[in-house]
Amino acid sequence: MNVIEERLNKILPKITSDDFLSGSGIGNEIAFYIFDYPPEAELRVREHIHHLLHHIPKRRPTLKVKHINLFDLVVGHLNSRGILDRSFIMQKEKGDDALLKAIQAPLHESKIAAIFAETAKPNEHDLVLVSGVGSVFPMMRTHTLLNNLHPLIGLTPLVLFYPGRYDGQSLRLFGKLQSNNYYRAFRLIT
Repeated sequence: MNVIEERLNKILPKITSDDFLSGSGIGNEIAFYIFDYPPEAELRVREHIHHLLHHIPKRRPTLKVKHINLFDLVVGHLNSRGILDRSFIMQKEKGDDALLKAIQAPLHESKIAAIFAETAKPNEHDLVLVSGVGSVFPMMRTHTLLNNLHPLIGLTPLVLFYPGRYDGQSLRLFGKLQSNNYYRAFRLIT
Protein backbone atom coordinates (compact mmCIF):
# COMPACT_ATOMS: atom_id res chain seq x y z
CA MET A 1 0.00 0.00 0.00
CA ASN A 2 1.40 3.42 -0.87
CA VAL A 3 1.91 6.27 1.58
CA ILE A 4 -1.21 8.27 0.63
CA GLU A 5 -3.43 5.21 1.07
CA GLU A 6 -1.89 4.50 4.47
CA ARG A 7 -2.49 8.08 5.56
CA LEU A 8 -6.06 8.15 4.19
CA ASN A 9 -6.87 4.94 6.08
CA LYS A 10 -5.86 6.61 9.36
CA ILE A 11 -8.32 9.50 9.00
CA LEU A 12 -11.58 7.77 9.97
CA PRO A 13 -10.32 6.30 13.25
CA LYS A 14 -8.65 9.59 14.13
CA ILE A 15 -11.59 11.97 13.47
CA THR A 16 -14.10 9.72 15.20
CA SER A 17 -12.00 9.22 18.33
CA ASP A 18 -13.07 10.73 21.64
CA ASP A 19 -9.67 12.40 22.09
CA PHE A 20 -9.89 14.14 18.72
CA LEU A 21 -13.48 15.31 19.14
CA SER A 22 -12.88 16.59 22.66
CA GLY A 23 -9.67 18.41 21.71
CA SER A 24 -7.53 16.41 24.12
CA GLY A 25 -3.86 17.14 23.87
CA ILE A 26 -4.09 20.44 22.00
CA GLY A 27 -4.13 22.70 25.06
CA ASN A 28 -5.87 25.98 24.40
CA GLU A 29 -5.20 25.88 20.67
CA ILE A 30 -7.86 26.13 17.99
CA ALA A 31 -8.95 22.67 16.82
CA PHE A 32 -7.86 23.20 13.21
CA TYR A 33 -6.24 20.30 11.41
CA ILE A 34 -4.70 20.01 7.97
CA PHE A 35 -4.52 16.83 5.95
CA ASP A 36 -1.90 17.67 3.35
CA TYR A 37 -1.42 15.46 0.33
CA PRO A 38 0.33 15.47 -3.04
CA PRO A 39 -1.76 17.43 -5.58
CA GLU A 40 -1.70 14.47 -7.96
CA ALA A 41 -3.74 12.53 -5.36
CA GLU A 42 -6.63 15.04 -5.58
CA LEU A 43 -9.13 12.65 -7.16
CA ARG A 44 -8.28 9.90 -4.69
CA VAL A 45 -8.72 12.31 -1.77
CA ARG A 46 -12.10 13.46 -3.12
CA GLU A 47 -13.20 9.83 -3.27
CA HIS A 48 -12.00 9.33 0.27
CA ILE A 49 -13.95 12.31 1.56
CA HIS A 50 -17.12 10.70 0.16
CA HIS A 51 -16.04 7.46 1.83
CA LEU A 52 -15.63 9.31 5.14
CA LEU A 53 -19.03 10.97 4.87
CA HIS A 54 -20.59 7.55 4.25
CA HIS A 55 -18.71 5.72 7.04
CA ILE A 56 -18.63 8.30 9.85
CA PRO A 57 -22.32 7.71 10.69
CA LYS A 58 -21.68 3.96 10.85
CA ARG A 59 -18.84 4.42 13.31
CA ARG A 60 -20.38 7.29 15.34
CA PRO A 61 -24.11 7.53 14.58
CA THR A 62 -24.65 10.65 16.69
CA LEU A 63 -21.73 12.61 15.25
CA LYS A 64 -22.92 15.62 13.24
CA VAL A 65 -20.53 16.36 10.37
CA LYS A 66 -20.62 19.21 7.87
CA HIS A 67 -18.62 19.06 4.64
CA ILE A 68 -17.90 22.32 2.83
CA ASN A 69 -16.33 22.48 -0.60
CA LEU A 70 -14.76 25.94 -0.84
CA PHE A 71 -15.18 26.09 -4.60
CA ASP A 72 -18.92 25.40 -4.33
CA LEU A 73 -19.17 27.96 -1.53
CA VAL A 74 -17.45 30.65 -3.64
CA VAL A 75 -19.51 29.88 -6.76
CA GLY A 76 -22.71 29.95 -4.71
CA HIS A 77 -21.73 33.27 -3.17
CA LEU A 78 -20.92 34.86 -6.53
CA ASN A 79 -24.18 33.51 -7.94
CA SER A 80 -26.23 34.82 -5.01
CA ARG A 81 -24.71 38.27 -5.55
CA GLY A 82 -25.62 38.13 -9.25
CA ILE A 83 -22.02 38.40 -10.41
CA LEU A 84 -21.17 34.85 -11.45
CA ASP A 85 -22.29 35.17 -15.07
CA ARG A 86 -20.73 38.63 -15.34
CA SER A 87 -17.49 37.14 -14.01
CA PHE A 88 -17.37 34.65 -16.86
CA ILE A 89 -17.91 37.43 -19.40
CA MET A 90 -15.26 39.63 -17.77
CA GLN A 91 -12.73 36.81 -17.75
CA LYS A 92 -13.36 36.09 -21.41
CA GLU A 93 -13.18 39.77 -22.46
CA LYS A 94 -10.55 41.19 -20.09
CA GLY A 95 -8.62 38.18 -18.78
CA ASP A 96 -7.81 36.58 -15.45
CA ASP A 97 -6.09 39.55 -13.83
CA ALA A 98 -9.05 41.87 -14.42
CA LEU A 99 -11.44 39.24 -13.08
CA LEU A 100 -9.37 38.64 -9.95
CA LYS A 101 -9.25 42.36 -9.27
CA ALA A 102 -13.02 42.72 -9.80
CA ILE A 103 -13.98 39.86 -7.46
CA GLN A 104 -11.41 40.67 -4.80
CA ALA A 105 -13.88 42.60 -2.62
CA PRO A 106 -16.81 40.13 -2.76
CA LEU A 107 -14.38 37.28 -2.09
CA HIS A 108 -12.49 38.95 0.73
CA GLU A 109 -11.57 36.26 3.23
CA SER A 110 -13.47 37.95 6.07
CA LYS A 111 -16.67 37.89 3.98
CA ILE A 112 -16.15 34.31 2.87
CA ALA A 113 -15.31 33.31 6.46
CA ALA A 114 -18.65 34.72 7.65
CA ILE A 115 -20.49 32.84 4.89
CA PHE A 116 -18.48 29.73 5.70
CA ALA A 117 -19.43 29.92 9.39
CA GLU A 118 -23.07 30.52 8.49
CA THR A 119 -23.00 27.43 6.29
CA ALA A 120 -20.93 25.26 8.65
CA LYS A 121 -23.03 26.12 11.70
CA PRO A 122 -20.24 25.05 14.08
CA ASN A 123 -22.56 25.22 17.10
CA GLU A 124 -24.76 22.57 15.46
CA HIS A 125 -22.00 20.26 14.22
CA ASP A 126 -19.31 18.19 15.92
CA LEU A 127 -16.89 18.26 12.99
CA VAL A 128 -16.34 20.33 9.83
CA LEU A 129 -14.54 18.90 6.79
CA VAL A 130 -13.25 21.33 4.16
CA SER A 131 -12.21 20.54 0.58
CA GLY A 132 -11.88 22.45 -2.69
CA VAL A 133 -8.84 24.47 -1.60
CA GLY A 134 -6.92 24.07 -4.86
CA SER A 135 -9.96 24.97 -6.93
CA VAL A 136 -10.34 28.41 -5.36
CA PHE A 137 -6.74 29.45 -5.92
CA PRO A 138 -5.83 32.22 -6.77
CA MET A 139 -9.20 33.75 -5.85
CA MET A 140 -8.64 32.96 -2.20
CA ARG A 141 -5.67 32.22 0.04
CA THR A 142 -6.12 29.41 2.53
CA HIS A 143 -4.07 30.87 5.36
CA THR A 144 -6.02 34.14 5.44
CA LEU A 145 -9.35 32.33 5.27
CA LEU A 146 -8.35 30.08 8.18
CA ASN A 147 -7.13 33.06 10.19
CA ASN A 148 -10.52 34.72 9.66
CA LEU A 149 -12.30 31.51 10.71
CA HIS A 150 -10.57 31.31 14.11
CA PRO A 151 -13.05 33.47 15.99
CA LEU A 152 -16.05 32.02 14.14
CA ILE A 153 -15.60 28.27 14.47
CA GLY A 154 -15.11 28.02 18.22
CA LEU A 155 -14.21 24.61 19.61
CA THR A 156 -15.59 22.59 16.70
CA PRO A 157 -12.78 20.60 15.07
CA LEU A 158 -12.14 21.60 11.45
CA VAL A 159 -10.20 19.40 9.01
CA LEU A 160 -8.88 21.06 5.87
CA PHE A 161 -7.88 18.79 2.99
CA TYR A 162 -4.92 20.58 1.45
CA PRO A 163 -3.37 19.76 -1.96
CA GLY A 164 0.18 20.62 -1.10
CA ARG A 165 2.48 20.54 1.86
CA TYR A 166 1.99 21.69 5.43
CA ASP A 167 5.13 21.50 7.56
CA GLY A 168 3.46 22.55 10.81
CA GLN A 169 4.24 26.21 10.22
CA SER A 170 3.55 27.19 6.64
CA LEU A 171 1.37 26.06 3.78
CA ARG A 172 2.81 25.26 0.35
CA LEU A 173 -0.06 24.98 -2.15
CA PHE A 174 0.49 22.35 -4.85
CA GLY A 175 3.85 21.70 -3.20
CA LYS A 176 5.24 24.74 -5.05
CA LEU A 177 3.66 28.02 -3.95
CA GLN A 178 5.36 29.00 -0.71
CA SER A 179 3.42 30.83 1.94
CA ASN A 180 5.55 32.84 4.33
CA ASN A 181 2.74 32.98 6.84
CA TYR A 182 2.93 30.99 10.03
CA TYR A 183 -0.26 29.13 10.67
CA ARG A 184 -1.52 27.57 13.88
CA ALA A 185 -2.93 24.22 12.89
CA PHE A 186 -2.07 20.62 13.51
CA ARG A 187 -1.22 18.05 10.88
CA LEU A 188 -4.05 15.55 11.02
CA ILE A 189 -1.95 12.57 9.95
CA THR A 190 1.83 12.71 9.74
